[in-house]
Amino acid sequence: MTSGPAEFVAPAYGERTLGDVLPAVAHALGAGSGFARPGIDLPEAQQYVVFLVDGLGADLLAAHPEEAPYLHALLAEQGGPARELTAGVPSTTATSLTSLGTALAPGEHGMIGFSSRIPGTEDLLFSLLWDDRVDPEQWQPHPTAFTRLERAGVHTTVVNKSAFASSGLTRIGFRGVPFVGADDATAQVEGALGALRHTPSVVYLYDSDLDATGHTHGCGSWQWRDQLAAIDLQLEQLREALPASVRILVVADHGMVDSPAESRLDIVARPDLMDGVALFGGEARFRQLYCRGGATDDVLAAWREAVGDRAEVLTRADAVARGWFGPLDAGVLARVGDVLVAARDDFTVVDTDRWSFEAQLVGFHGSLTPAEMRIPLLVG
Repeated sequence: MTSGPAEFVAPAYGERTLGDVLPAVAHALGAGSGFARPGIDLPEAQQYVVFLVDGLGADLLAAHPEEAPYLHALLAEQGGPARELTAGVPSTTATSLTSLGTALAPGEHGMIGFSSRIPGTEDLLFSLLWDDRVDPEQWQPHPTAFTRLERAGVHTTVVNKSAFASSGLTRIGFRGVPFVGADDATAQVEGALGALRHTPSVVYLYDSDLDATGHTHGCGSWQWRDQLAAIDLQLEQLREALPASVRILVVADHGMVDSPAESRLDIVARPDLMDGVALFGGEARFRQLYCRGGATDDVLAAWREAVGDRAEVLTRADAVARGWFGPLDAGVLARVGDVLVAARDDFTVVDTDRWSFEAQLVGFHGSLTPAEMRIPLLVG
């Protein structure tokens, strides 16, 4: 498998991606017979708390030792490649969280971006908003990794914001296990402690605040640094509140890149780039273009000329051949764009007319650059 351009990071499916985290935890708990053994070696324990910090790329963490002393202490203890994973493709929240929850690659679970075509329609599914016309259990029919852990005798619990309890994304990747609503750090600790009354057990915690801050203010902002400091303190306090026998596993779903105005291509200023495009999907760092019949070659050529070396523009077939989505289930292929635009450096492609909210963002993710693909794996 090849990743394409040298500056891109290939997803390490089956070895060291988010889809391999829960199988590794299962083996550490002694309940891994139903999971293939990945390339992640975790210490044996009877209880694990998996804490995912949305938007905390490994490169960003490494660059901020003063804001994250607790996490950097874990980095110093572990060091080397053992402390890192790769995200899947695209490197975006919906795809990554579903990979974690299902222990599957994007091509298997089918959540292949922030927005993707609903096959057989001219509509996009926005994964973080969902669409009542789409049944989550039909969109992603596989049992979750949490369900498989339950069947193996491991008590599992999801502790997350109450608003996410019945969301499409929760039903896609985390269905089949108890959900505990927790809307602040204190409630998270209480939820985790309550779930850990059972042995063996796995508790999943999630924090979205760092990602939201990065989108709004940028990951180079003081607001982002302050939020990282708050999360670092929260994790240290969680460690202190839990019994010493409980292992905490800190991961993320992707990193982030700030994109200044001069690095953006707004298709409102280039309406010619929509010639032959039926649907403009994906996200700013990983556009998925769904072409009208027979227009794929023309769209590919036009976009390659327009973006030059600012992005890798390729067909769906080429991306699949490179292994970007991992193994593909029947039916998932049609959700992937005919032409993909994977950004390099700080480049983004926006549509300030139809997707005006993107114009307000500072930080972005979705492509295969090291800043977006490399994510931490830390055991506390």
